[in-house]
Amino acid sequence: MSINEPATRPANPRFSSGPCAKPPTFTLESLSGAALGRSHRAAIGKAKLKAAIERTRAILGVPESYRIGIVPASDTGAVEIAMWSLLGAWPVEMLAWESFGAGWVTDAVKQLKLDATVRTAEYGEIVDFAQVDFDRDVIFTWNGTTSGVRVPESVSIPADRAGLTICDATSAAFAQALPWEALDVTTFSWQKVLGGEAAHGMLILSPRAVERLESYTPPWPLPKIFRLTKGGKLIEGIFEGATINTPSMLCVEDYLKALDWAESVGGLTGLIARADANTAVIESFVAEKPWIDFLASDPATRSNTSVCLKFSDPRIADGAAFAKAVAKRLETADAAYDIGAYRDAPPGLRIWCGGTVETADLEALMPWLDWAFETEIVAQAQAA
Repeated sequence: MSINEPATRPANPRFSSGPCAKPPTFTLESLSGAALGRSHRAAIGKAKLKAAIERTRAILGVPESYRIGIVPASDTGAVEIAMWSLLGAWPVEMLAWESFGAGWVTDAVKQLKLDATVRTAEYGEIVDFAQVDFDRDVIFTWNGTTSGVRVPESVSIPADRAGLTICDATSAAFAQALPWEALDVTTFSWQKVLGGEAAHGMLILSPRAVERLESYTPPWPLPKIFRLTKGGKLIEGIFEGATINTPSMLCVEDYLKALDWAESVGGLTGLIARADANTAVIESFVAEKPWIDFLASDPATRSNTSVCLKFSDPRIADGAAFAKAVAKRLETADAAYDIGAYRDAPPGLRIWCGGTVETADLEALMPWLDWAFETEIVAQAQAA
């Protein structure tokens, strides 16, 4: 039995959760103004790096009292810098409900050897924030990229907390409203919601985080690319564009162009609206199809960027093999690239819905999901 393919494919089938789709207006020619072959310490390089910082502040609404720095090694580098520089002075709680959060737990417990309180939840769930002690340092992801679960609006982090909050917001920044007054360290990478190029991370510090940095020296050695202070004082240049090591000026230019596009669609408000509209397409599809569901069981915690789905049809004998086959069919048909679930997550699909994805492309993708599912069900039955 042959099932007819849908008549229309997505114009851009790139639904990867990282690196994510470039902004719709992107062209290689748009990067022609990059400061290639120039020192990042030269006036032109410093101006572009500072612009990247200040325009990030403006679009995200980061308070003027917060420092924003460009650091090496993407979001991972930013989180590691924060953990290795700040932890150890105070009791620690680690929160994890997906693979990257679990990675931060490993770093804290096995590498830094901290006696941390660890709270975890299964994929699709989230920890009980009512049990979290914010008088300790708390490390968590705002949006679980591999589980499709984000912190719900109902969570309130106390203003009078004694500890620091260290938040990995890499799949949330530019798609979700972050409560800056509740976050002492916030990190993200360029290649997520704005579809920038990889290898650079953003590190945002509250005044409380700066105070900790200037009053505490961790007991372990810090590599050069982790050092944010000198002589007990913050290295202010890092937060003005004088990066710790040499950045790619081509990537910087690409990020600046992504910020141009973000401003053109209405800044943060427009970006959130685009992500919400994209997610709504999948919500409508899931509501009509009994064989697929969200991995996140609670609608209040469902991500509007890294949307994770699971198959729920009793005819599926091997969930992992089935999901892999569906994703492969979609890629071969040039309908969707790279939408298999993350390797550590339950079997299923993961579809990026951040603002750089066009809603029309998601609308075009939904019939292809139907086609790939039905085709694989038939193939499975024939093989049996």
